Amino acid sequence: VQLQASGGGLVQAGGSLRLSCAASGSIFSIYVMGWYRQAPGKQRELVAAMTRGGNTNYADSVKGRFTISRDNAKNTVYLQMNSLKAEDTCVYYCYADLIKATGSPRSIYWGQGTEVTVSS
Repeated sequence: VQLQASGGGLVQAGGSLRLSCAASGSIFSIYVMGWYRQAPGKQRELVAAMTRGGNTNYADSVKGRFTISRDNAKNTVYLQMNSLKAEDTCVYYCYADLIKATGSPRSIYWGQGTEVTVSS
C-alpha cells in the first residue's frame, strides 16, 4: 500500500491550497483517511480526518478554514485549506486506516509528507 500526497507549496497569508492524497495497492476498504501536520521541533498533530461514511473531525485551529473530503472510489482524500496563516506552515502527512483483505487487521499507512509554507 502506498499513499502519494501532493499539492503543497508556498502561498501568501490569506491564500488557499488544496492537498490531495491517493492510496494505491492491495486495499480492501479504507475506514478513515486524514491529515496530520508537523512543524519543526513540535509533535505531529491531527488536522482533519474523515470516515468512509462521511463523518469528519477537525482540529480547533483549522475549523471554518479547512475542509476535508474523500472520493472513496478513487481512494483519495483532499484537504482544501483557505485563509491560510503563517502558523499553518508545516509538513502535512496524509494517512489511511484500512484493511488489505477481508478479515485482515486494520493498519495505518502514511504518505511521504508535503510541505506547506505560508508567508506573512
